[in-house]
Amino acid sequence: MSFSCIRLSKIGFLLSVIFCAILLLLIPKFQTNWRPRNYPQPPPPVVFNASSKTDIPLQQVESSSVDHLEDETPNIVPLVKEEQIEKWSHHITDTWRSKLIANGKMNDRPVNPLHNVANDHVGPAEVSAKEKLELKDIFIAVKTTRKYHKTRLNLLFQTWISQAKGQTFIFTDWEDQELRLRAGDHVINTNCSAVHARQALCCKMSVEYDKFLESGRKWFCHVDDDNYVNLKNLLHLLSGFSHSQDVYVGRPSLDHPIEAADHVRNDGSTTVKFWFATGGAGFCISRGLALKMSPWASLGSFISTAERIRLPDDCTIGYIIEGLLEVKLLHSPLFHSHLENLQRLHSEAVLRQITLSYGGPENKRNVVSVGEVFSIQQDPTRFKSVHCLLYPDTAWCPSLMVK
Repeated sequence: MSFSCIRLSKIGFLLSVIFCAILLLLIPKFQTNWRPRNYPQPPPPVVFNASSKTDIPLQQVESSSVDHLEDETPNIVPLVKEEQIEKWSHHITDTWRSKLIANGKMNDRPVNPLHNVANDHVGPAEVSAKEKLELKDIFIAVKTTRKYHKTRLNLLFQTWISQAKGQTFIFTDWEDQELRLRAGDHVINTNCSAVHARQALCCKMSVEYDKFLESGRKWFCHVDDDNYVNLKNLLHLLSGFSHSQDVYVGRPSLDHPIEAADHVRNDGSTTVKFWFATGGAGFCISRGLALKMSPWASLGSFISTAERIRLPDDCTIGYIIEGLLEVKLLHSPLFHSHLENLQRLHSEAVLRQITLSYGGPENKRNVVSVGEVFSIQQDPTRFKSVHCLLYPDTAWCPSLMVK
C-alpha cells in the first residue's frame, strides 16, 4: 500500500513538471512584441534668430519702425470679401480714414483679420452678431512700478480709471499703503523686481494672466501706466466678437513678424514667425483663447516659456498665440504707444481711438493734438483734455465743457 502511494506521488510530481514546462514554452507566443520607445525630451532653450544666445535688448524689440498713420488705407486685406468688410466695420470704432486695418503678413501670406472669429465652425451670420457685453465683463490690467505710483497712476486715477474702478487692476512691484487705500484689493503686489528687464516684465505678465483667469471675466486687456483707455471704444470693439472664440487684438510695434527657432514642435531645425501686439499700446485677449494658452502661461509657466525664447512679455504672448496656437493677431490701428509719432494722429480722430500714450522726458512733445481744453503746461500728456472732451461733466473740467 505504501509503495503505490509513493509511486502516485512521483507520477503527480512528474506531471506537474511537464505541465510547467509546456506553459513556459507557450508564454512567448502570447506576448506582444516590445520595442523601446523614444520619449520626448524637454526642449532646449529657443534662441532668437537661432544665432545668438544672449538676451535681446528691449529697445531692439520695441524700437519698431513707426506706424505711418498718414499711410492708412481703407483695405483690411485682399482676401476678405467686400460684404465681410462691411460687416466688420460695424464692430469697430472708425478712425479718421480707415476701418480696422490688418497691416502685415504671416509667413509671407496676408493675414485675414476675420480668421480668429470666422473660423471653420463660425459662419458669417455668427460673426456679424454682436455679443452682449458690459464693462464689468472686461479685466483691465495696468502694469506699473513703484516710481510711477505718484505720477503716472495719479493721472490715470484722475482720468479714465475713475470711470472703471471695478474693472481696473493695478499690477506693481511694491506695497504702497496709500495706493492700497485708494484702490483696495484691485492693487496686486506681484513681488516681482522693479527693474525694467525681461525677467521682471514677464513676472508681472504671469501674475496678470493668472489673476484674469481667477476673475472669471470674459476679456483680458493689458495696458501700461502711460496709456489712456477710451472705455466706450474698447467696449464697442470687443462687443463685435464672442469671448469664447480665439481673439487676440492689438497693434504691432514692428512692421514685420519676428522669427525664432522652433524647439517646441521640433528639434529647432526650423523657425517660427509670429506677430506680437506691443504692450506699450495695449492689447486684448478673449477668455476662450486665454484658456488655450494655459499650458504655456498659467501658474508660472509663462515665465518658463519666456525664458526658453528669451524675449520680453509681449513677445512671449505673441509667441504662444501665433507661434504655438497658430491664432493670428488682429492688427488694429486703434491702439497707440509712445513709440509712434502721436502728433500725426489727426485731432478729429483722437476721440475715436482705444488707447493713447505720450512721450517720455526725452520726447515731451510726442503727444496727441486736441483742442485747447487745457494748455500744454497744465496738461503736458493731453490726457486731461481728452478726458474732458469724452466726459465733459467731470467736476474738474472747465465749465465751458459742460453742455
